[in-house]
Amino acid sequence: MASPPQDLLDTLAARLGPKGFTRDPREMEPWLVDWRKRYTGAAAAMLSPASTEEVAEVVRLCNEARVPIVPQGGNSSMAGGATPDASGLAVILSLRRMSRIRSLSPESNTAVCEAGVILSNLHEAAAEEGRRFPLTLGAKGSATIGGLVSTNAGGTQVLRFGTMRNLVQGIEAVLPDGSIYSGLAPLKKDNRGYDLKHLLIGAEGTLGVVTAASLKLVPAVGSRIVAWVGLASPEAALSLLRLLDERMSDAVEGFELVPDLALQLVLRHVDGTRQPLQGSHAWHVLIEATAPAGSPSPQDALGEVLEAAFSKDMVEDAAIAAMEAQAEAFWRIRDSISEAEQKSGAAAKHDVSVEVSKMPRFIVDAAAAVERRFADVRVIAFGHLGDGNVHFNVQGPDGASNWLKEEAPGVTAFVHDLVVEAGGSISAEHGIGQLRLAELGRLENPGRLNAVRAIKKALDPNGIMNPGKLVPLA
Repeated sequence: MASPPQDLLDTLAARLGPKGFTRDPREMEPWLVDWRKRYTGAAAAMLSPASTEEVAEVVRLCNEARVPIVPQGGNSSMAGGATPDASGLAVILSLRRMSRIRSLSPESNTAVCEAGVILSNLHEAAAEEGRRFPLTLGAKGSATIGGLVSTNAGGTQVLRFGTMRNLVQGIEAVLPDGSIYSGLAPLKKDNRGYDLKHLLIGAEGTLGVVTAASLKLVPAVGSRIVAWVGLASPEAALSLLRLLDERMSDAVEGFELVPDLALQLVLRHVDGTRQPLQGSHAWHVLIEATAPAGSPSPQDALGEVLEAAFSKDMVEDAAIAAMEAQAEAFWRIRDSISEAEQKSGAAAKHDVSVEVSKMPRFIVDAAAAVERRFADVRVIAFGHLGDGNVHFNVQGPDGASNWLKEEAPGVTAFVHDLVVEAGGSISAEHGIGQLRLAELGRLENPGRLNAVRAIKKALDPNGIMNPGKLVPLA
């Protein structure tokens, strides 16, 4: 890779203008550190084009000069996927100025958004038209559409609506040679061979720069019901999920598993949170069900399911939120787990998935194996049980200041080995980025790894697109 020659930087500065080009260290500093503050990089410049055509020219010029490009949206990656390395050879390509919602149609249930549109802004625009974009996550106030597409983001509504891959109907992108792929038409059928849309979704900017996407909308929520359930085990939680599937699968959007250990951490470290149920329960589930305007509320159906679950000894106690404030209080507990973990000490965090039917047994057996293998650690596994995806976090011993640096890598390798043995994935929704690159190279199936490297080489022969992310070196 080459350091950007001065004539290239001068050309980019002239083309993009002062709003689109900077080398000011103070302006660049916030964008050189990842969201979790694990990685700090350097860059020769930060480029902020205002149109797809400007992106195309930037990429073409950088490709000709073999200057690496790090695409960046809201910089909310959980895996360091949008942070440059420390060499200073790369330029950051920020898409934040491309923030227009080009169109939003209630008739076709489609929104066409540029890459820099912030997720919460799309939520608000869709709500004004009686629609919603059914993907949300904690970083909705900063995460951008381009980043969500590029990482195939998930969130708490995947159970019903799927990941970003299920919600993207078309893509516009600039490929590594600077050519523009125009694929925004939301076609129901398109049988022209390789689907470049799906190749770019989840590619983490290694195959091109997503500049816009056509996104699926759904009717706005008319009513929603949120319940907190106490139960004895992850197996009981899965049985409850299957009962919900049988009786009201079209309504259930969220099914979040929370161990009592995580609940107690939240109650201890997050002000304003309260015990949702009386008594003690080893495990908890947060359920959300919705119905569009004009349809019956799912409250009665959920109540009937919970009554049936009580009669089958699946659940020990349950509370259905009586008002919106109580529903938000339930969700606040779930959304505060990561904050509470951080306040309680160092933890090795893992974003893993296995088959849904295998997840309860995996949680129990893997946690026991980790706690046997490593002294004085405790496992907190929580999250999207209905998707077969949990955040399998291992807290280090109290007061062990160097544990995260010295011991956590061994814990992570052990956990990932268990995941692979169970036929699962070491990255369920947060991506590979820098964080999991070495582990992917160690554990990935050789056939798949060779195919990924071949695709990268074919589309990006000069290796300029987000180097050091997603694709392990041979």
